[in-house]
Amino acid sequence: MEYRRLGRSGMYVSEIAYGNWLTHGSQIEDDTAAQCVHAALDAGISTFDTADAYAETRAEAALGLALSGVRRESVEILTKVYFPTGPGKNDRGLSRKHIMEAIHGSLRRLKTDYVDLYQAHRFDYETPLEETMQAFADIVRAGKAHYIGVSEWTVDEIRSAAALAKELNIELVSNQPQYNMLWRVVEPEIIPASEELGIGQIVWSPLAQGVLTGKYPPGKGAPAGSRATDQNGGKDTMARWLGDDVLTRVQRLQPLAASVGIPLGTLALAWVLQNPNVSTAVVGASKPEQIKENAKAAGLTLEDALLKEIDEILEPVIERDPRKVDSCHSRA
Repeated sequence: MEYRRLGRSGMYVSEIAYGNWLTHGSQIEDDTAAQCVHAALDAGISTFDTADAYAETRAEAALGLALSGVRRESVEILTKVYFPTGPGKNDRGLSRKHIMEAIHGSLRRLKTDYVDLYQAHRFDYETPLEETMQAFADIVRAGKAHYIGVSEWTVDEIRSAAALAKELNIELVSNQPQYNMLWRVVEPEIIPASEELGIGQIVWSPLAQGVLTGKYPPGKGAPAGSRATDQNGGKDTMARWLGDDVLTRVQRLQPLAASVGIPLGTLALAWVLQNPNVSTAVVGASKPEQIKENAKAAGLTLEDALLKEIDEILEPVIERDPRKVDSCHSRA
């Protein structure tokens, strides 16, 4: 495993992080979750990403249980706040009330006194940004989080948050966007701004939710039990990738992966890590062997000629429009 600094902070994260969206508390039982977490640790993965809203808070609880007995200082625990964690009007968003209540709930479920990174899961258009950033600053000063970050914010929102953080004498160190060979909407604006501001990317869906492993051939239905059939969120988020135009081009990447002696999924992860502004790529797994295979992407260098071939194959289906950052204009 290789490690990179998270933005311009002094904290290092593993190049491959283990995330538990759609798995812990939903697709897999707690004992299997623990096996996956320990497989990640055995592979050198030290960074674990979750969110309070995943599986209606059960994902955080499963991660906390799986990490019980692990030396706290040897791992980086990342979680998020924004999406609903209860039925009330204030059980969501980035108001001071919800943030302060949410951090306590996350710490309780994760069985820890602090998280290494606390992230705003989306921008809250119903709360003044000053209120949100002051709450985050107070959490950092109270020792309940070491650093703060955001997820799926636009470039202007990131710039505004970074400026407020600086005024409050804290650092905004990360952004968590969707980023992969097919989805590159952060490249035109967000990555250049992040490089300027000292913000690192914590990439989610680096495998386009499994599509970039090549396991979805064009013209065939999704395999039973795959994310493409998951009713808890995976099916809807994968819809954009399942057209035959995309799947046909993904299959054309298989010979490129074979030419360098790695599986297509490993190639896709290594592609993401070629971007120096990426601090870590978050992968999920429902079986321990999956996380072991994903970890092999760390430290790989892809030649420029190979990167050019990838672009030539995928260009017609690559999404680059920066306006397609996954903002939520309602807390619901």
